[in-house]
Order: sequence, then structure tokens, then C-alpha cells
Amino acid sequence: MMWALTHVANRGDFLTLLHVLPRGGGAGAGEEASALANSLGSLCKACKPEVEVEALVIQGPMLATVLSQVKKLQASVLVLSQRKPSPFCCFMRSSGQELVEECINRAECLTLAVRRQSKGVGGYLVSTRWQKNFWLLA
Repeated sequence: MMWALTHVANRGDFLTLLHVLPRGGGAGAGEEASALANSLGSLCKACKPEVEVEALVIQGPMLATVLSQVKKLQASVLVLSQRKPSPFCCFMRSSGQELVEECINRAECLTLAVRRQSKGVGGYLVSTRWQKNFWLLA
């Protein structure tokens, strides 16, 4: 989130924070997710007040919801958080990794998957449709 604020968002841009809840979650989960999303939205606004920020919490299937919101909001850039692969899952890709790959390949806008590089190295690893794990020292 902070990477998107510092490297992608500019004055006058509109930033949408999207949190997708799986179907069948209780009302308490939705309220907690809304509170978290609004809190993160306030943090973004405090860090970069020249950027308009909105927080959305939507229930539905993850991939379909993300892709439909990209289209509905006419997003020009989609930034996804990418977690470091677990050393215990050498032979299987996690559902999070699959979601990121599917979004990169299917979203109708520039899609960036970003994760922080190892603690001792610094910088970020950025993946796009054309480049995987590009190291950005910033």
C-alpha cells in the first residue's frame, strides 16, 4: 500500500482500497473489515493528502470481484500485494500466488504485484505481465 502511494499515486489521483470478503462470512467479519479498510484509507489520506482515497469492502469470489471492480472503476493501475512464497510449499502454488498471476494476466489495466525484498537487501520485487520479480531499489 505504501509502495503504491509513494511510487504510483500522484496529485489528483483517485486511490481505491479494495478488501474482498469470501461469501458466507458473518456480519462481524464485514464490520471488522470495513473498520480496517476505513482505517487504512485514513492512513493513506494522512500520508498523501493530495490523493483522493476511498475504501471498499465487497463480498464475493476474489478474482471475479477484483476484475469486475477494475472494470467498473476504470482503473488505470492495479497494485497487488505479493507474499514471499513459503519454503514448505515448493511443489504447490498458494491461492494468493494464483490470484496475483490471474490478475496480472486478465485485468484490463496495468497490474503490478509488489513485495518487499528480504530485510538485509532492501528494495522491492515487482512483477508485471512482461517482467517477473524485477528488483526495484527504492
